[in-house]
Amino acid sequence: MRLGAPVFVAEMTPDAWIAALQRERYGAAYCPVGADADVATIRAYVEAAEQAEVVIAEVGAWSNPLSAEEATRAAALATCQTQLALADEIGARCCVNIAGTRGEPWDGPDPSNLTEETFDLIVETVRTIIDAVQPRRTYYTLEPMPWMYPDSADSYLRLLAAIDRSHFGVHVDMVNVINSPQRYFENAALIREWFAKLGPHIKSCHAKDTLLATKLTTHLDEVRPGLGYLDYRTLLRELDKLDPDMPLMIEHLQAEEDYRLSAAYIRGVADEIGVVFR
Repeated sequence: MRLGAPVFVAEMTPDAWIAALQRERYGAAYCPVGADADVATIRAYVEAAEQAEVVIAEVGAWSNPLSAEEATRAAALATCQTQLALADEIGARCCVNIAGTRGEPWDGPDPSNLTEETFDLIVETVRTIIDAVQPRRTYYTLEPMPWMYPDSADSYLRLLAAIDRSHFGVHVDMVNVINSPQRYFENAALIREWFAKLGPHIKSCHAKDTLLATKLTTHLDEVRPGLGYLDYRTLLRELDKLDPDMPLMIEHLQAEEDYRLSAAYIRGVADEIGVVFR
């Protein structure tokens, strides 16, 4: 298993990028370039990562390919295809996006999100993205969300079967599927279910935490690892059963120090249970 996070570099170059990753002892990284990078630049980062034994975990394709506005949907499809091609070119383990929403904002809830009609539209959309790019090395994946598919291990299994593409994979974000007090308090069992059902298909995993507030009604806040209730002992044990290059990527923090505190917490838990990061 490999730990990773964004790194803060004044002037991004392959050498500066690797130096920052090594300073923080990260064995995995987010994609360091955009789709506008030329072939020589991408190759330079690929070679730097290979020499330093760093895994490029994921390329984001954050957009709404299910938008009810046709122009927005078309632009999002183009973004997903471009980013998937970048992931394949740079050798990232996956390209990740949400499935999308039929409403606003681009990642928000909508009454029609969890319907069979939208499920079928997700299948069609993901097939369109993958078939246009024909990736050879990477996978297109969907980050689970609390109010859109995939919202459970079973709905992800349904999507895997329905999409039926060898380069469609699984992205895990356990905090995003903890959307009730039941799932919150029983999240260790939820984690084990996800990994038991989806383990061979998992390409990358996000690291954050969740905290249930005492105010009415149910209110869950995303917090940095170590400040919430997510069972990191169970999460790390399950991740450690998968392939040795599996990335665990810290996200959604603002300050460099917060990433360091998160990494320290995760490494501390790993040390307690005998899990080793590469």
